[in-house]
Order: sequence, then structure tokens, then C-alpha cells
Amino acid sequence: MNRVRTAVTAAAIAGSMLVGGVVGAALYSVSALTAAAAAPAAAASPSPTPASSSSGTFVSNETAAHEATESAAREAQENAGQVPTVP
Repeated sequence: MNRVRTAVTAAAIAGSMLVGGVVGAALYSVSALTAAAAAPAAAASPSPTPASSSSGTFVSNETAAHEATESAAREAQENAGQVPTVP
């Protein structure tokens, strides 16, 4: 009787570990999919960029509101096609 009880207990522990692993994997995959779906919305660029600039080149922001707040050094870097490093 002792061996049967040990076998039943081991089977119950193994079964609960298996069920817990499946439930954990299912919950993790749902949270990973939710995070992956939300990541592009959270990583949106605050500055406007043209749709055709997918080559990775810098495109300066030439709106009037932006131009009024930037320094001459930053404007010179933008005009030279460089990514601005000064505020």
C-alpha cells in the first residue's frame, strides 16, 4: 500500500507541474502578444517624418513652431543634413 500511495502522490505532483506549466505558458504568450501589439504605439516618434524617408536618413523638422524654438547651431546642423547634437 505504501508504494501505491507514493506512486499516486508522485503522479499528482507531476500532473500539477504539467498543468501549471501549460497554464503559465498560455498566460505568458497572451501577455507577450499584448506587449508586442502595444509596443509600436508606445514607440511612436514625436517628430513628424515623411512616409518616404524609410532609408534611415535624417529629415529635419521645418515647421514654423519648431523653427522658432531652435538655436542657430541646431539649425546649421539640420541644414547640413546632420542629426542635431545641440539643443
